[in-house]
Amino acid sequence: MTTASTPADVVRTPGARTTGGAPRTRPGTGYLRHAAGKLAGAAVSLFAVLVTSFFLFRIIPGDPVKAMTHGVPTSAQQLDTLRRQFGLDQPLWQQFTDYCAKALGGDLGTSFQFRAPVGELIAAKLPATLLLTGVAVVLYSALGLWLGTRSAWRHGGLGDRLHTGLALTLWSVPSFWLGLLLIIVFSVGTGPVPGLFPTGGMESGTGETGLAYVLDVAHHLVLPVVTLVAVGYAQTLLVMRSSLLDEMGGDYLTTARAKGLRDDAVRRRHAVPNALLPTVTMIFINLGHVAAGSILVETVFSWPGLGGLFYQALSVPDLPLVQGLFVVFAGAMILMNLIADLLYPLLDPRVGR
Repeated sequence: MTTASTPADVVRTPGARTTGGAPRTRPGTGYLRHAAGKLAGAAVSLFAVLVTSFFLFRIIPGDPVKAMTHGVPTSAQQLDTLRRQFGLDQPLWQQFTDYCAKALGGDLGTSFQFRAPVGELIAAKLPATLLLTGVAVVLYSALGLWLGTRSAWRHGGLGDRLHTGLALTLWSVPSFWLGLLLIIVFSVGTGPVPGLFPTGGMESGTGETGLAYVLDVAHHLVLPVVTLVAVGYAQTLLVMRSSLLDEMGGDYLTTARAKGLRDDAVRRRHAVPNALLPTVTMIFINLGHVAAGSILVETVFSWPGLGGLFYQALSVPDLPLVQGLFVVFAGAMILMNLIADLLYPLLDPRVGR
């Protein structure tokens, strides 16, 4: 008769299985490693943005000082004085080190054309951009998720073909062209259609306050938001549709139906949550665009946001303002991607192990 005994060479150590198998990872350790890697990647990306923003806009043709003094009689001595004032007479490497040191401290420099701190200019224009693109992103993300889910669940039907075809058509339309078309039809008026909406701006400037002011801003908001939603919802729709189609052949959906769940419950509780990861990435990328705004749409509708400010800065070129806006735009994208990466393991435990 044999008796079971524990082998002497099996040592019980913290975090190891008593069965002699592979060591088990401590709870949370995998997520911490995942988060640390993503944070390090975001820091490297941000430094790359600083480097790119400095050197990229230095290759733009033109002399900023001459552009600022265009049409004003200016002697060569005065031009040299302005270059020294803005630090443009220093070697390129010294300009770069000064720029990085100030940027890391939150100082984005002083605008050439506005003679004001870049940070203050961006802060003044940011609310208008957040209002416009924030409303648009929320609307076209919700619309894309809803229509993408319906199209995939009833793929091949009339609704699927109609939604997909319309989405692909609008996605291929340039946003500035669509904006101009909406202005012609609904602002200027054409044929039996009267001019219903303002041609541009954020407010009428007639001194409204309270509810009247809110309604006035909403009235100006309609056409630019419609432009952004029409062009932007297609991407979310197509990504959600493709992801859900990949999930529809899963055995777990067959099991859920076999348990007696209705089709709507199977879609809502099982299929859609598993198809959301690619769409979550798309939504957070869109949220990153909220800070950047839409340069073309803001320019077409004369919206007083960061997009219009970026267009003004490029026309000089106003190097500190262009660089500051580029850092803000890219930084917002990096931050949103970082948040999405940190959320993935919470949505799907398989990520980050």
